[in-house]
Amino acid sequence: MTLTLGTAPLGTRPPGTANYAIDGPAHRLLLTDFPRRARATFGGETVLDTTRGHLLHESNILPVLYVPEADVRQDLLVPADLSTHCPFKGDAAYWSIAVGAHTAESAVWAYPDPLPAANWLSGLQAFTFDALDAWFDEDEPVEGHLRDPYHRVDARRSSRRVRVRVGEVVVAESARPVVVSETGLPNRVYVPLADVRSDLLTSSTSRSHCPYKGWATYWSMIDGPADVAWSYEEPFSDVAVAAGHLCFLGDDVTTEVDDAPALGS
Repeated sequence: MTLTLGTAPLGTRPPGTANYAIDGPAHRLLLTDFPRRARATFGGETVLDTTRGHLLHESNILPVLYVPEADVRQDLLVPADLSTHCPFKGDAAYWSIAVGAHTAESAVWAYPDPLPAANWLSGLQAFTFDALDAWFDEDEPVEGHLRDPYHRVDARRSSRRVRVRVGEVVVAESARPVVVSETGLPNRVYVPLADVRSDLLTSSTSRSHCPYKGWATYWSMIDGPADVAWSYEEPFSDVAVAAGHLCFLGDDVTTEVDDAPALGS
């Protein structure tokens, strides 16, 4: 994600604040080693298990894991009646995964004869992430997608004063927020629950998962818009200091963060 989206080096909107240019096509490919063991299961069988995986970073696309054919259960794959063409990688062949009565249609693809500019994809296979039952990064379950080693999340305690409004109603004020900086995204400000007008909110049934932060639960205004805030009750270690804090976002939400005081004031 870090390398491929927006103004990142492999994105298609290079920033104007660099003293270099990348000599190459506008659509860029980069294959890097995935640093840990990766596994995935389907229908109770381990379909892939590798310490030799690679991440393909491709302009405007999230990184995709490619695995050597030898690390994939080829006996569980059935050729699929599907082919696609990528002008940057070549013609892709597809396989379905078949385990007993369970089938994941066209969930595996590869480039048997990739274009010369991507010849290092030869002998590697990739997977539709959501088509498999479970993924593991070493022994940790993975939701959504594998973590990109070039993606970073930092959470920092702050003393800057924050004021949050939903419409014209002030729902939170705090001088002890947590500022979360995540690659490719604007800073998000998380406010302790004790500094939130919880009497104006009600818990929502919505849930979402971030591979870098964990599972989020949502909050709605009792007499207003739905899902205006979320919190991570048991966040991953990178954002542990934001546990139990709420972050507000939406069309009706305004978050004001005071600037740092001028030196000497």
